[in-house]
Amino acid sequence: MLDNFSGATRVYFIVGDPIAQVKSPFGVTQAFEQHGKDAVCIPAQVPSQDLKQWFGGVSLMRNIDGIIVTVPHKFDCHALCATSSPRAEFLGAVNTIRRNKDGSWHGDMFDGIAYVKAIESKGFDLRNKTALLVGAGGAGSAIAHSLVLAGVKELAIQDENTERRDSLIHRLNSLKHGRVYVGSSNIMGFDVAINATPVGMRETDPSPFDLDTITPNMFIGCVITAPAIPPLIAVARAKGCKTTAGEDMFLQVRELMVQFLLEV
Repeated sequence: MLDNFSGATRVYFIVGDPIAQVKSPFGVTQAFEQHGKDAVCIPAQVPSQDLKQWFGGVSLMRNIDGIIVTVPHKFDCHALCATSSPRAEFLGAVNTIRRNKDGSWHGDMFDGIAYVKAIESKGFDLRNKTALLVGAGGAGSAIAHSLVLAGVKELAIQDENTERRDSLIHRLNSLKHGRVYVGSSNIMGFDVAINATPVGMRETDPSPFDLDTITPNMFIGCVITAPAIPPLIAVARAKGCKTTAGEDMFLQVRELMVQFLLEV
C-alpha cells in the first residue's frame, strides 16, 4: 500500500476526539490505492477547543487535499467550510471536506445516505415504516434526514440536547415527508430503532433502549464501530432481528467519501 510513499504522496486527515476507534485511515488509504491515487489518510486527535487553530494550520499545508470529519467536529467543521452541498447546508454538518480551486474548503455529509444504503442492503424496505432514532448529533441528524427522504411515515427523535433535537425536528417537518416528533428510549411499537450515539462503546455504558422490549420483527441499528458488534446489536441478533452495525455503515460511506475527495 505504501510502496510509492514519498514527498509527492497527497495527504488526507481524519479528525476527531477520540480517534483510536476509527477504521478510516486504513480503509480510505486502501481505497485511494484501488483508484490509482498516491495518497494516505492520517488520523488526527484534536479536542474541540483546538479545532479552529488546527484547521487553520492544516489549511496552510499545500499537500493536504481533504479531511474526513468524525465525532465531535461535524457541526464545527461545517462552519469552517466556505461552501457546502445542499444536504450539508440543511444539516449544518459535514463529514468530508475537500479543497476548492481557490484553496478554501467545500463540505458534504454522507453518513445518512450511507446508513440508509446499509439498511436497504439487508433487504429491509423503509417506506411507510415507523422509526425511532436516538441521537441528533452529526451522524444522527444525517441519518434522520435520509430516513425521512427514504419514506418512513413516522420518525421519533430522542436526544439529551433538546435544543438541537427540536431544531432538527422543525427542519425535517418543513420537508413535509411524513411526521417527525420528539421520541424517547421506548422502542415498543416501532418498526426500526437506531442508536446514533456513542453509547455502547464502553462496557459500562447503559443500553440506549430497553433490551427486553426488542421483538424479532424490528430492525435494530447502531452506528458504533468499536466494538464491532455492540451489545445492542448482539441482543437484537439473538432475538432474530435484522440489524446494521457501524461496520456496515462504514463500508457504504467509505466509497462515497473517496469519490467525493477525488473529484476535481
